[in-house]
Amino acid sequence: MKILSAAQIREWDQYTMQHEPISPIDLMERAAEACTHWILEHISQDIFYIFCTTGNNGGDGLVIARLLKSHNKQVKVFVLSLSAGTDCFNINLERLKQISTVEIITLKSTSDFPSIPNDAVIIDALFGTGLNRKPEGLAAELIHFINHTAKHVIAIDIPSGLLCDRSSKDFPVIKAAHTLSFQCYKPALLLPENAVYFGNVHILDIKLHTDFLHTVDTNYELVDFNFIKQLYKPRNAFSHKGSFGHALIIAGSYGKMGAAVLSTRACLRSGVGLVSAHVPSCGVTILQTAAPEAMCRVDRNEKVITKLDYDVTSYSAVGVGPGIGTDSATTAFLHHLLVAYPKPLVLDADALNILSEHSEWWPLLPPHSILTPHPKEFARLFEENKDDFARIETALQQARTKNLVIVLKGHRTFIATPSGKGYFNTSGNAGMATGGSGDVLTGIITGLLAQGYSSSEAAILGVYIHGMAGDQAALHYGMGPMIAGDIIDNLSVIKQLETV
Repeated sequence: MKILSAAQIREWDQYTMQHEPISPIDLMERAAEACTHWILEHISQDIFYIFCTTGNNGGDGLVIARLLKSHNKQVKVFVLSLSAGTDCFNINLERLKQISTVEIITLKSTSDFPSIPNDAVIIDALFGTGLNRKPEGLAAELIHFINHTAKHVIAIDIPSGLLCDRSSKDFPVIKAAHTLSFQCYKPALLLPENAVYFGNVHILDIKLHTDFLHTVDTNYELVDFNFIKQLYKPRNAFSHKGSFGHALIIAGSYGKMGAAVLSTRACLRSGVGLVSAHVPSCGVTILQTAAPEAMCRVDRNEKVITKLDYDVTSYSAVGVGPGIGTDSATTAFLHHLLVAYPKPLVLDADALNILSEHSEWWPLLPPHSILTPHPKEFARLFEENKDDFARIETALQQARTKNLVIVLKGHRTFIATPSGKGYFNTSGNAGMATGGSGDVLTGIITGLLAQGYSSSEAAILGVYIHGMAGDQAALHYGMGPMIAGDIIDNLSVIKQLETV
């Protein structure tokens, strides 16, 4: 699914009105009906305080007020008048006034702010995606008032104060428990810095004309199950283990062999034909006991990886970094690997830490290699960013100029590709924030790369499968008790992609 900017969303509205066709007032009614239906299905309270401005988002709020009242809810409407009302707002204000039992209060100063009952639900219909600057004056004071006095807040389209496609850091923003957004995700609803504001996001289908999506290009796309289903390649019945590649995992050091075990076991479960693991000699017994299906390349050093004394080019894909440490001998090994291996590599953890100390090595990375940093590793590799929007733009720019795939890990993991396009992942949960989860991801992506997926495909598919398995594990154990091994144990979720 394409992720649109605020301007593109407005264009989609216009396209729908022209090509369906439908009038603006009727499209507003449709959007408000979708919101009201969700509210009636999910909210048990009967008292609703609806806050509006005089724009179209406020118009949505007025329609919601009228519809809730028709379902015998107790409704009060508060209008912050910052400018002349739009045509749709004014029409719906007159319609609402015809219902004499709905009280409409104009907010002219802070003294007009109401006393909010504990059991009242606040509906935020102030600004929506039309906002283009920081709220100030009475609007900012109203946002602070709602945040400090209201217990139950539902935002319409986007919490007021958030910019749709730019950072709103340090802005006054409504803190909503639920955000009812229309038709598609907005970039602001996918970034960690805004999580405290948007709560649980619910995308409501208001039947905008789908043909519009074929006319517009976007930098961002949302990765969901349907997207992944089209990407996944089912097995041929007459294939054999050689058909699915031979992956090499280079991982582990004394005291960190768990990273090697996790990445190797995950690689084995990814569908790859064969897996070998290069480990220090102290880890051979550990690995062959924990992952007997894998073969071992045994380093001559007991505690760390030091020597590339075999033809690494014979492997279909190589993943390097989990638990290897940053010993000088291991650093020299990584340099040798970058020179010796011509195909895309998967670099994680300590491989990234070493790379961050050797910026002169960037030209050595094989084209389309995959880097999987978490935010701190990303900052060490590239630069500190002032906000999440700047971070994903940096990821896109670096992926483009360095011809790499960058997997910026997080709740909505962002995959930046050399084409300039970025992908937000939708699978996964907070239980996956546990030691070793990244090692599992490295193994999965390496296994998919070995099977013949392109680097971008392997990264996108690997991140989604990793999240799917984490979601399945959370159903079994709950998010709190989850460990990384639970993700591996639930990689059988891949079978969902195999069904026709």
